[in-house]
Parts: sequence; structure tokens; C-alpha cells
Amino acid sequence: MRARAEGVVSRAMRKHFKPLALFAASTALLTTPAIAQDTPEPMTARDLVTMPRLGSQSVSGDGSRVIYSVTTTDESSLERSTAYRIRSLADGNEVDLTLPEGASSPVFFDEERIYFLAPGGRNSQGMQLFTGIVMQRTDRAWLAQVRQVSRLNRAIEGFKLSPDGGKVAIYGETARSCTEYVCGADADGTSGEQPVGSGRLYQGDEGFVRHWDTWRTPGSYNRVFVYDITDQGLAGPRAIDGPLKDGALIGDTPTKPFGGPEDFAFAPDGKSIWFVAREAGAQEPMSTDLDIYNYDLEVRNLSEITADNEAVDTAPTPSPDGRWLAYLAMERPGYESDRQRIMLRDLESGETRSLTEDFDRSFGSLAWTPDSRWIIATAQDVLDTPAFRVDPRSGKVTELDLLPGNEAHIGNVTPIGGKRLLFTRDSIAAPAELYLSDGWKTATRLTEVATDRVAALAPVETQRFSFEGAGGDTVWGQITKPSGAAGDLPAILYVHGGPQGSFNDGWSSRWNPRVLASQGYAVISVDFHGSTGYGQDFTDSINRDWGGKPLEDLQKGLAAALALDSQIDGDRACAMGASYGGYMMNWIAGNWADRFDCLVQHDGLFDMRSFYYTTEELWFPRWDFGGSYAEQSALYERWNPVNYVENWQTPMLVVTGEKDFRVPYTQGIASFTALQERGIPSQLLVFPDENHWVLSPDNSLQWHETVFAWLDRWLGEDTD
Repeated sequence: MRARAEGVVSRAMRKHFKPLALFAASTALLTTPAIAQDTPEPMTARDLVTMPRLGSQSVSGDGSRVIYSVTTTDESSLERSTAYRIRSLADGNEVDLTLPEGASSPVFFDEERIYFLAPGGRNSQGMQLFTGIVMQRTDRAWLAQVRQVSRLNRAIEGFKLSPDGGKVAIYGETARSCTEYVCGADADGTSGEQPVGSGRLYQGDEGFVRHWDTWRTPGSYNRVFVYDITDQGLAGPRAIDGPLKDGALIGDTPTKPFGGPEDFAFAPDGKSIWFVAREAGAQEPMSTDLDIYNYDLEVRNLSEITADNEAVDTAPTPSPDGRWLAYLAMERPGYESDRQRIMLRDLESGETRSLTEDFDRSFGSLAWTPDSRWIIATAQDVLDTPAFRVDPRSGKVTELDLLPGNEAHIGNVTPIGGKRLLFTRDSIAAPAELYLSDGWKTATRLTEVATDRVAALAPVETQRFSFEGAGGDTVWGQITKPSGAAGDLPAILYVHGGPQGSFNDGWSSRWNPRVLASQGYAVISVDFHGSTGYGQDFTDSINRDWGGKPLEDLQKGLAAALALDSQIDGDRACAMGASYGGYMMNWIAGNWADRFDCLVQHDGLFDMRSFYYTTEELWFPRWDFGGSYAEQSALYERWNPVNYVENWQTPMLVVTGEKDFRVPYTQGIASFTALQERGIPSQLLVFPDENHWVLSPDNSLQWHETVFAWLDRWLGEDTD
């Protein structure tokens, strides 16, 4: 024991490594655009934090124009602001769109009228619904006939218009006893007498007490209300979850913590609304049962259409002709990473069938073409996320090769008339830009939100590789490193979270391999058993085997990368990961203890017993470990990092957020305590205002600077 600790301490005597001569020569890139520049600077953490970000898009009713947002971050203050631009899809003319101060979420209703949220005027509080007509010249665009549509005494969190523009659905957290968005005199939508004291009293049969990063307000839920839009404002409120009575639906829509307008959709005739809800109750923390409901706005009748499926049903998407309802569904209750099939319901007969039963990929988004002839959907496939065309008649799935050989990550697909598709595309090399495909052929990039900024930085290159992993299965990985680097590059093993996830070819504002590679490292990611995009059996294979096949894949994957690229220095290597990736750092510390010079563990699971009793979404560990801790204690303990602390010897940086309820911050405190007790060099970075992720720009900058300094400390040339 003591010898191990002393051996580790001697590593702390290493000096900061000498700067690497990374960019002595220019080489051809695999994934990064380049511009002529003598000495391009490598990407820094501040570059990542302040990189302009493409936001939401809305296409005009005639498909001629698109509004999109761009969020920028001030280089010095790190304050963020959002601007809006409007672009002609015919001739490419693009200008700034001036909206009222504080406005957000602009969406087209028809060819020229938009609706948006903005701070309300008199007799209203917070964000309210506004409308206006887009006026445009060649050099600018602005709004005319601006009118405040809603005057409520509490803020609207989001909205969606009916196809005819006569109704609007708005949502926010509201007491279940309220029959409209604002009830009584309470601006926050709550009702009833408030107890003496600051305590929140929860009942054992009410479901979640806290979720993700927020404590529940007893009796309040995310709720949607439909209002008629009149010349005088909003009228005739209808709560789509129906009146509060025996057997009533009590739960969240949009679903928490990440649901939004995609959780509900008006029928094409505007007479009803489809929505997803998670029902509250004692079983809620243990159930993945999301259901789809229909609320008839005329007769005010609520009906559930997916009661027979106790797993996930989501993304209700009616066809424009009103004949079909497409949605996504899983089969196995309690499993949040089951394959999402595309379901199709005949709205006349009620007959429902799985369209993609024989296509072994999990779909993540749905959109109908305007003529109701095709469904356009996206799904992970190996390291890419391409778009697919699905025939609602036969179920045939055809991959659309929108960017041949360079799909990377496609999202936000919007079909437009004439077989045109508007979508976003991002990759490890560059953040999202807007693209347009005409006739489902090779797409053209429309925007330059961050392209020029990225092109001015020193390039990186990404190489994909495969190897024989656990059980003889083919496992994929990626190596990202600076182009034209001179000399050996220390290795960073990136371990993704989930664990049912992937470090696919996509941009991230948090765990970004490009910014890490730009510091002079070769970043190696491995899609170990349990990863997504390789078929459901591969994803399922991590079940009850958290520390088995995944660790074997990581070991073999690192060896394969080192054999493939002789520039990578395997004698200088660190590993890092978050969530399940953080669990794996704790697992590696005890089960691959002599391999790495350092570890970076972010929000990692340390003690499976205490984790089980303090996390919120209990369905997750119950599925992955075959039951509760009491039912499967031996299996939890088999894969429990705390049981191998006596083997720990590797220096570790621990990062955690105090608002993380998924992996409570005490898990990080516990691992840091174990490091301190054993005299292992360690650091603890705690964010009091962050959850499972690090989101604010200043905290992100601190995270990166701390991580870079830690890696720099341990991966330099040994001067002992």
C-alpha cells in the first residue's frame, strides 16, 4: 500500500512539459476547413466558449425564407447575446432582423407574419406572446404592425401555434388545481395556503421530489393551455390535461427535465392537440412510461392512445393531410436506451403498426414532407447521424446521402416543398451550420455562423478506426490530433457517458475533442460495448456488465490506436470522462491502476450503493443492474468502484456540481476523500451553480483551464 502511494507522489515532481512544436508544417485535413495563414493559432478554451452558436430556425409558410438565431459571447465579459437573421432560400440574400429588445423564439406563421416572445407591457409580467409582419429591404429587415397578443401576470415559457393561426398552446409550471395558465392572485400559478417556514413537504406517493437540478414544487407541474387568439388577446383557455377529478391525468407536459414544444402538436385542422405526458405518482422515478394523449378542443375530451405500451412513447407528429400520426416508441418498460421505432397510426381506423421493426437503428427525430408522402427521420449510424427517408406505406428506409462521405451529425431537419430539406450539420471539426438540399441531393451550406472563425484556427484531423473488441465484436473509435504536429503527442483516452451514448463525429460545447487536441494531445475515443449507433444488441450488451466488456474495449482500443498511429506517445497518457465516463475513471483507478499518468473524473459514480439511494431517475440503475440495490446488491457491489480503492494510485482531478441530482456531488466528495486518505495527488473542483453539466461560459472557461493545467502537470517530459 505504502509503496504505491510513494510511487505516485514521485510523479508529482515532474515539471511542466515543454511546449510542443505543433504547427511547423501545413498538411491536408480530414475534417477541418483551412485558410491561407502563416501561423494559425491553436484553438483555446476561450475560443470554444466564445464560438458563435447557431440557434433555432423557422421557415416561412411558402418555403421562401428562413429565420435563424446566432448567439455570441463577449470575449472579455463572457456575456451572451442573441441576434436574428432572415435569409432568402431562393437568391441567398440575408439580412439582420430587428426584433423588440429581449425578444426570443420567433416563428413564421405564414409568408410574412411571425409570432415571438418578448417582455410584456402593462397588465402583464415576464415573457408574453407578440406578433408582427416582417418587412424587408436588401440591407435590413424589421417588424411592422407589432401587437402584444397575451397579457398574463406570469411569464410564458414556450408556445406553439395551430396551423390556422386561430389558437396558441402555451406552457409553464402551474398548479394542477388551476383551470387556466394563471389562477388566483398568485403570479407563479400556485394556489392554496402556504405553510409556515421554508420547508417543502412531500408525500410518498407523489413521485419525484427533485429532478435533474431542480426541487419539485408540491402540487405544480409543467402544463399546456390552449387559448383562442382574438383581436383583444387570448380567450377561452383549455387545459389539455383535462379537469382535476377522479382518474385525472396528473403529470408533466412538456416532460421534465428537457421537454419542450416537440412534446405537443396540433392536428392539421386545429380541432385537437396531441401531447406527451409523464404521469406523476409513486412509480414515476422507476418508470419510463411516457404516453401520448389527444385532447379534443371542441368537446373537451381527453383520450390516451398508447396505454397498452408501458415504455416510452414520444414525438407525436401528425401528417399534414391529417390521415396519420407518426411517433417514436420503445418496447421495454424501464429501459431509457431501448431502440426507438417509428410507429404509424391510422387516425381513421386507429390501427397502429411499427414502420421500422426490421431496421436496427434508433430514431431520434421525425418530420413529414408537406405532401404527406414521406417521413424524414434521423438516427445514429456508427459514428454519424444521417437523415433517412421512410415510406409510410411500406416502411422502407432509405439513407439520404446529403453530404456524401461527410455526414457527421445532421439535425433539425425541416422538409420544404419540392423535395427540399433544410437541416443543420456539425462535426468534431466545426460547430453547426445551416444547409439546404434540393431534390434530396448533395446539400449546400447556407450560413457562416462559425465557419470563418474555425477556419482561422490551426486545423485538426480526425481518423476513424476499428478493432476486435470484447467477444470478438467490431468496435469503432476515433483519433483527433493537431494537423502537422511535430514530435510525439501524449495520449488522452476519452470515455463517453451514458453509458448508452457515443463520442460520435459531432461538435460539443463541453467535451470537445478538437479543443483538447489543439493543446498538443492525441485524443482517442472508443465506442465500447453499450454505445449507440451499432444496433440494439450492441447497446444492450453493457447491461449488468458495467466494468467488464467496456473496460476490455477501452484497453484494446487504446492499444489499437497506438499501433495505428506511431506519433502517439503511449508512455504519456491520461484518461478522462464524465458521468458513466467518470464512473469508468473510478473503475480504472482500481482495475487498470498502473496504466495512466493521471485521470480526470467528472460527476462520476463512486459508490453504487449510496448512488442508488440518492439519484432521482431510479429506472436507470434498476434496468442496468437488473433491479433495486436490495434486489441485486451482489451485482451492484461486483461493479462498485469503492470496493477497489485499495488499488488506487493514479493522480486524479475530481469535478462536480452541487446542483447535480443525477450523480449527487457527494459521490465526488467521497472519491476525493479516498484520494486524500491514500496520499494520492488530487484536486477537487466544485461548481455550486452547475448541474450534471457545466453550462455557464465563465465556469466552462474555469473547467477547461483547470483540466488543461492538470494534464500539463502530468504529461510533460520526465525531468527526474
